[in-house]
Amino acid sequence: MSSIQGLLVTVRTAKQGSAMVSSKHGELYSSEIKILRIHPDDLSAMGAKDGQAAMLTSQHGEVRITCKGADVPRGLFFLPLGPVANVLFSVTSTEESGVPNWKRLKVSLAPCDERPEPRNSGQGAD
Repeated sequence: MSSIQGLLVTVRTAKQGSAMVSSKHGELYSSEIKILRIHPDDLSAMGAKDGQAAMLTSQHGEVRITCKGADVPRGLFFLPLGPVANVLFSVTSTEESGVPNWKRLKVSLAPCDERPEPRNSGQGAD
């Protein structure tokens, strides 16, 4: 198993939107925001399988997520906006917009055996 590099793009998923209607603290929402959509060839390149836990790391923090093979471009990783993704972004780097750049963050991704749980370096957005 090895790590791979790519660009993180944050998104909203239909499941996430549906879950937000009832509660952002419910199990459906909590599990959906920890799923990273990734090209199946990228999964293979890091020696991981669909549904496997992985560590997603940026210069601002790292989170444990679950990888899901999807019909997305290679090298682009898609994670729902929310508390898990926020750990990876800087609140001070806004390129003068006042809003963190949620669409092209350089990240590394490595398989792990641990359950997906976020871990913040103290620098991420809330």
